[in-house]
Amino acid sequence: MQSLSLRSDKPLDATKFMPWLQNLGRREGQKILRSKGILAFSDDDDRYVFQASHDAGGRSPARLERTANRARSRLVFIGRELPEQTIRDGFERCITT
Repeated sequence: MQSLSLRSDKPLDATKFMPWLQNLGRREGQKILRSKGILAFSDDDDRYVFQASHDAGGRSPARLERTANRARSRLVFIGRELPEQTIRDGFERCITT
């Protein structure tokens, strides 16, 4: 069992993040037992709570206290034999510059 934690202080690009996450679920879904996070997207003032088991999941508006850094995102994957570098690289490509 292992966990992988990702974080960004910059917002994510939803047009990149959602396809990346769906593709990751298709390719590695059997290895990912659980994923959860709080996500901030560049085109949205709200942050979102994300949670999934295997390849089923979604995002919903979060009721989070506004903070000085609303752009902060955190995402955790729990699973077996996770392709850590592949996941990290994919997440990095979703961060706005």
